[in-house]
Amino acid sequence: MKRLSINVDHIATLRQSRKGREPDPVFAAVLAELAGADGIIVHLREDRRHIQDRDLEELKKIVKTRLNLEMANTQEIIRTALMIRPDMVTLVPERREELTTEGGLEVNLNQDAIASSIRTFHEGGILVSLFINPDLDQVKAAHRIQADIVEIHTGVYSDAIGVKDTEKELGRVINAAKMAFKLGMKVHAGHGLNYQNVQRVSAIEEVEELSIGHSIISRAVLVGMERAVREMRDLIRLA
Repeated sequence: MKRLSINVDHIATLRQSRKGREPDPVFAAVLAELAGADGIIVHLREDRRHIQDRDLEELKKIVKTRLNLEMANTQEIIRTALMIRPDMVTLVPERREELTTEGGLEVNLNQDAIASSIRTFHEGGILVSLFINPDLDQVKAAHRIQADIVEIHTGVYSDAIGVKDTEKELGRVINAAKMAFKLGMKVHAGHGLNYQNVQRVSAIEEVEELSIGHSIISRAVLVGMERAVREMRDLIRLA
């Protein structure tokens, strides 16, 4: 069965709206794991708009599955990651103005800088994933600089309207996943996946893990975290 990792950033977003102590993303992570999540994801942004350093420190102590730190490729965040030592990091593009990650990492044009960070993390015993668009050139570049994992950006597929565009974008995801697997990298997928569209991506043989946040947290507001996670796992299992 495909693994499911849960991004709990939006729990922290709600907390930070009041600059208070609740809801606690660490507690949300515990509930997600109890419901069967295979990993926990947080994005420590440069502006600390949601997840805080203390959250990351506590999650490192508490997470029993796998802690995946999404992060920009900056020296300050790299230092933090090396201090916390999550199980893996996922390098993503980051703009201060964006509401959410808007696209995949441009690996081709930034190979030297990304390769240097990958070497640093490997020396620290930390796996590295690159969040990339479903583009074959980006897949090849990720392989050249020795990424362990690629996470295929499924946002355009998730936002597609109509059968023609949906099939086109799904095809791009499938082709990228097949090439990454053929080159020897592990394949994850995520961004924009929800209870309506997850099964098509889950059915891709080469995809080992799905990274989902917003839709599960949105569902959890209404039915609770454990039920929201279990419902998503059921859909993935059926696929």
